[in-house]
Amino acid sequence: MEQVFGYIIGLGAAVMMPIIFTILGVCIGIKFNKALKSGLLVGVGFVGLSVVTALLTSSLGPALSKVVEIYGLQLKVFDMGWPAAAAVAYNTSVGAFIIPVCLGVNLLMLLTKTTRTVNIDLWNYWHFAFIGAVVYFASDSILWGFFAAIICYIITLIMADYTADKFQQFYDKMEGISIPQPFCAGFVPFAWAINKVLDKIPGFDKLNIDAEGMKKKFGLLGEPLFLGILVGCIIASLSCKDFNELIDKIPYILGLGIKMGAVMELIPRITSLFIEGLKPISDATRELIARKFKGAVGLNIGMSPALVIGHPATLVVSLLLIPVTILLAVVLPGNEFLPLASLAGMFYLFPLVLPITKGNVLKTFIIGLVVLTLGLYFVTDLAPSFTQAAHDVYTKTQDAAVNIPQGFQGGALDFASSPFAWVIFHLTYSLKWIGSGLLVLFTLFLMVLNRRAITKKAKSYELQATSDK
Repeated sequence: MEQVFGYIIGLGAAVMMPIIFTILGVCIGIKFNKALKSGLLVGVGFVGLSVVTALLTSSLGPALSKVVEIYGLQLKVFDMGWPAAAAVAYNTSVGAFIIPVCLGVNLLMLLTKTTRTVNIDLWNYWHFAFIGAVVYFASDSILWGFFAAIICYIITLIMADYTADKFQQFYDKMEGISIPQPFCAGFVPFAWAINKVLDKIPGFDKLNIDAEGMKKKFGLLGEPLFLGILVGCIIASLSCKDFNELIDKIPYILGLGIKMGAVMELIPRITSLFIEGLKPISDATRELIARKFKGAVGLNIGMSPALVIGHPATLVVSLLLIPVTILLAVVLPGNEFLPLASLAGMFYLFPLVLPITKGNVLKTFIIGLVVLTLGLYFVTDLAPSFTQAAHDVYTKTQDAAVNIPQGFQGGALDFASSPFAWVIFHLTYSLKWIGSGLLVLFTLFLMVLNRRAITKKAKSYELQATSDK
C-alpha cells in the first residue's frame, strides 16, 4: 500500500489533476476534449504555482539565512518546510493508508448527509497523515494515529461546509467549490472571534480598507507588486554586514526586490488558470446534481486553497507578515522555532479568513498576527514528536529532505502551527481516553448540527423548485 499510494502521490498534483478532472468531466457528461482541457489548465496552474513558490523560497531563503547568521537568530527547532513535512507524513504507516481511509470516511458522510463536500484535494491529505503520524509516534499506537487523522478529517469537512457559502460569495467564479484543507480551516474560529471583537471597538469600522482601497489611498505604495519590491529590498539590505557591503550589493538588493515583486504579480495570474479550468467541471457537476440527485442539491467539490491565494489582500498581508513573523520568533519568550522554509506557506492561512473580514486588510493582518504568534508555540510544542517521526522516515528512506541537522529538532509552519493539530494531538495523546472521548462527542455534535443544516438547505431548494414550477 505504501508503494501504491507513494507512487500516486509521487506523480504530483500537476500530473494527477489533469487525469482526475478528465475522468470526472467525462463521467458527468462533458465532452472528452473539454474535460481534458479543464484538467490540463488546472495542472498547468499547479506547475506555475510551484515555479513561483520555488522562486520565492530560493530567492528569499539565502537572504533570510544571512540575516539569521549576522544577528545570531538561530533557534533549536529547524524549519523543514511543507515538502519535508508532507514526505514525513506520507512515508509513515498512517500516511500509507490515509487516502483510501479518508475517501471512505468522506463517502460515508455523504451517504449519511453529514457533509456536502466531495474532497478531491488528495495532495493536502498529507495534513491528516501529519497529525496521525505525530500521534502514532508519540503514543506508539497506529490506532491512535488513525483516530487523530480521521477526527481531523471529519471536522475539516464540516468546516468546509460551514465556510462554503461565504467563500463562494466572496470570491468570484467559485460556485460549487469548498476548501477542506485543515490548515485554512483551523484558523476560522479564531478569525470569527477576533473579527467580532474588532467590530465592537468604537471607530474601528472607519479603518475598513480592502486591497482596492489601499490602491486608491496609497497609490503605487498600495500595490502588491510595489510592496513585494520594497520588502524584498529591505530583507536583502538587512543581509549586509555593513555599509560598504550594502553599497557593493546594490545589484543583488534590487534583484531580490524585483523577484519578490514578480512573485506578487505572477501568483494572481497563475491562479486564474485554476478558475478557468474548474469552471466547466463545477458548472456541469451542479447541473447533474440538480437534474438527477434532488436530495443531494448543494454538494461542493473540495479543492486546494491554491485557487484563491492570488487575492490582493492575501498577498499584501502575507508579505507584511513575513518580516513580522521572523521578529516575533526571535522575541517571543519560550519559542524555539524560526520559520524560514515555511514562509511560502503563509499565503494559505488566509483563503477562509478573508470572507470573514470581507477583505479588510487591517483586520486580516491582526488575525494573522495573533494566530501566527500562537502557531509558533504550537510548532515548538509538537517538535519532539515530529522529530521522532522524521528520524524514522529518514532511517527507512534515506531521503535527505527529511534529515534534521544534528542538535536540532524539526518543525514546519504548515499545519503544525494549526490549532487543529495542537488540540487534537494533546486531547488524543496527553489526555488519552478522556480527551479522545471529548473529541468524539464534539465531533458527533458537529455532525448532527451539519446534518440538520444540510437537510434544511435541501428542503429550501425543494420549496424553491416547487415555487418556480
